[in-house]
Amino acid sequence: MEATLKGASQERTTHRYSKESIMQANAQYAAANPLSDWASLAGRIALAALFLWSGYSKIAYMDGNIGYMKAYGMPLADLLIWPALLVELAGGVLLLVGWKARWAALALVVFTIPATFVFHAYWGVPADQVLNQQIHFMKNLAIVGGLLGVIAHGSGRLGLER
Repeated sequence: MEATLKGASQERTTHRYSKESIMQANAQYAAANPLSDWASLAGRIALAALFLWSGYSKIAYMDGNIGYMKAYGMPLADLLIWPALLVELAGGVLLLVGWKARWAALALVVFTIPATFVFHAYWGVPADQVLNQQIHFMKNLAIVGGLLGVIAHGSGRLGLER
């Protein structure tokens, strides 16, 4: 990276920053901030709990979930429930233990965004359901935001993969 600074005398000074020096500065900040380690772990646990519970409920209440998917016009719901629960369970476990957390978070983002638009399209439901579906839609956007945080920062030092 290269940055150009203009001083009071309008002289041009060029500083070169290597990727290593930037990473070292970030590592020093992270080492000095143990709160971020615990916050990262707590965030991963919270996100993992949501997806693990959802994946488990797809197994425990398979028929009800298939019926729910069919009610929203999901084709091949009997078949598509399996990759959905696999993504939720595998992604949840990987987030929980902090191994390949960035990849798990990416897979869960790719899963959550279309699910949000299919199952919580509040603009196309009867008036008495708008608020409920709007809350679920916004909740899913917040979940995506948390997952993007994992993608950006990884699992932290309290995960299996640092």
